[in-house]
Formats: sequence, structure tokens, C-alpha cells
Amino acid sequence: MAHAPREADHHGPSSGSAFASLRHQQFRWLYASNIAFFFAMNGQFLVRSILAYDLTGSKLALGIINLAVAIPMLVVSPFGGVLADRMERRGLIMTGQALLLCNELFVLVLLLTGHLQFWHLLLVVFFMGCLFPFIMPARQAIVANIVGRQGLSNAMALQMGAMNAARVVGPVLAGTIVALTSVEWVYLMAVVLYSAALVSMSRVSKSVPAEGAARQPVLSELAAGMKYVAGDAPVRALLVLSIVPILLAMPFQSLLVVFAEDVWKVGDGGLGLLQAFAGFGGILGSLYVAWAGESQTKLRLMMSTLLAFAATLFLFAFSPWFLLALPLVLIADVFANVFNTTNGTIIQVLIPDAVRGRVMSLMMMTFGLTPLGTLPVSIVAEAFGVRVAVASASVATALLAVAIYFASRALRHIDVTSREAALAELESERMYSREAAPASAAG
Repeated sequence: MAHAPREADHHGPSSGSAFASLRHQQFRWLYASNIAFFFAMNGQFLVRSILAYDLTGSKLALGIINLAVAIPMLVVSPFGGVLADRMERRGLIMTGQALLLCNELFVLVLLLTGHLQFWHLLLVVFFMGCLFPFIMPARQAIVANIVGRQGLSNAMALQMGAMNAARVVGPVLAGTIVALTSVEWVYLMAVVLYSAALVSMSRVSKSVPAEGAARQPVLSELAAGMKYVAGDAPVRALLVLSIVPILLAMPFQSLLVVFAEDVWKVGDGGLGLLQAFAGFGGILGSLYVAWAGESQTKLRLMMSTLLAFAATLFLFAFSPWFLLALPLVLIADVFANVFNTTNGTIIQVLIPDAVRGRVMSLMMMTFGLTPLGTLPVSIVAEAFGVRVAVASASVATALLAVAIYFASRALRHIDVTSREAALAELESERMYSREAAPASAAG
């Protein structure tokens, strides 16, 4: 049974506007914190690579730096989900953000004093990779605490839009600042943004664990979360379906450089345009979900956009012209983002608050599969060419998605299941309001 909503949940946004969730003061503070956090984070990804290369002159150092972030994120993520379910979520997020701020200050001081070495950077990046898994599941889970299940679709779409905007604009701004000034100024800007994220999050109300939440040993709670996912057929089906494009199709992004250099001969400028169009497509997809509001046919929207993503990616792979490839990659990312947002929203609607953090951490782990999917796609690209590799991945995505649809009865009935969960939440809110009214009158 879903956890009864707190007082802040009773004013959830209606679906009448693309920005309906922003009418909620608590969500506005969370949204402001997210924007500052994601812009700083995405800008730092670029600058960290610049620093690593400047310090070592080695291309291998770039891979090592990214690996130092990815490994702890994959390993630690499940434990971050456990903490998100057993601790007060706002406090957990603020603690992680405060440590992250100290992390960036440490690098800034080393830069300003001229003592920064590659091993310092490696240590700092590894620590950051350990922090993110404690921040992100709680940051995702707290959305439902603030807006309630009725407002989840709009709120998550706005969050995804902000993340995609930061993915596009953050590195561009960071690169511009480095070009005009120096790396030190980017780290100073990151410190300012992380501080703003921390202050904004302090204005969000506390989000205490669900009533009756277990206080078992960490490994027991971790096992319980995985057992819940394994035993809940609708959630399990949605998670499995979400892995398909992440593992097979999304690795195409790492091959954009090959398309730019070897296929269309457009160089770094063309690569930048491909990445920008892809990111802008993600923003448009999020805005569409926010504008469209709650759909009663989520399954149709989810499956049609997943198949459309695969089809558009197939066309992109064989595009003879760069100028045609730009709108195709944009449209592909529109479909991909609508699918991801819809899939994530349904999962949030279905899961009880007591395991929300752990399920969010598993979802976060699935996004870490994209680098793993890059290896087989790269092997195919090496053997048969990048066009064949991406086209094959898109066909495999479509076939596997259709197979999962027909194999999973729970997935085919997901609209009914999610509608029943939303109605149960609405009834829970009404009961809470009726019980709270006499208490308020007595007070």
C-alpha cells in the first residue's frame, strides 16, 4: 500500500499546463536546486577531461578519469537507494551536496596554489562517483513526496528537461569560460552553483521515511528491494523494457564522433552540432510530456515512441547527408526522451514509498549500462562499419521491445495497473484530508 502523503503533497499540480508543477513552491525550490546542480555537474565533466589531458598529455587518462566515476556509481548505487529509503531524504541530499561542494573547493585550492596533480584529480573524481549514488536516488524519490503521484508526469518531464538542457548548455558554457579565461574560473563557477543548489534544497521541506519502513541491516534491505522488483511483475517488466534502448541503442551517442569524422567529414564543428541537436531533442521530448499532461494510454505512448526512436535511428545511420542527419538525431532523441520519461513516471506511480529509493537506485544503475553497451557496438562498427553497427542496434532494439511486449502480460495491462495505483493514491489523500480536518479544528 502506498505511503500516506505528507501535508506538502495535498496541493499537487494539475495537468493543465506544461509548467503546472512549478506552481508548487516546494517543487520550485527543488527544481532550482536541480538546475544549479546539473549545470555544475555537466560542466565539470568537460573541464575534468581538459584537466586530465593537460596534466598527463595522455588520451588514456581520459578513459581512466571516466572509469573512476563510472565504477563506484555502479557499485555504490544500490546502497544509496537503501539510505534513501531509511533516512530523511532532504538531509541525505544536502549532506551529499555539501561533501561535493567541499570536493570542488579542494580542487580549486590546488589549482590556485599550483599543486594539482593527476592523482589528486583521480581521487576527487572517485569520491564524486561514490557521492552521486547517494544523492541521485533520493533526489528522484523526493519528487513523489512533494507533488504526489497525480503530478508525477509533469514534474518528472520538467526534471528531465532541465537535465537535458544542462547536458547541452553546461559543457558549452564551461568550454567557453575555459577558452576566455581559465579552468580556475570554471571551478569557481561550479562552487557557486553547488552552493546555490545546497541553499535551494534547504528550502525544501523534510521528507521522512515511509511509516513502517524496515530498519533491517543494509544488506537485508538491499535484498528486500531487489526481491520487491523481482516479485512485482509490472515494475519488473518496465525496468527490463527500459534497459533495451539503454544497452543497445543509446551507445550510438559515443559513435557520433565517427559519423562526424569518417562518414560526413564535418570535423569537430559537426560533432558539436550533432551533440547539440541530440540534446535539444531531449529537451523537446521532455517539454512534450510536460505539455501533454497525464495520458490514459501510457503503454501506447511508451511503445510507439520506443519503436519510433529505433526507426529514426535506423534512418540516421544510413543518412547520406549531414544536414539530413541533424533533424534525424534530434527527432530520435525526442522519441527516446518521451519513452524514458513515460517509463520512469509509470514506475514512480506504481512503487510504494518504502522502496522508492532502492528502485530509483536500480534505475540509476541501468543508465550505467550505456558504457557497457558501447563495447559490442564498437566491435561491430570496427568489423562492418559504423552505419551497420548503429542500424543493427536499432533493429535489435525494436525486435526485443516487441518480444518483451508480447511476452509480458503485466506490461500489456500496465495502463490499468497504473490507473488503479493513481486512484488508490488519490483515495489515500482524501482519507488523510478527512482525518486531518477534525484534528485541525480541535487544534
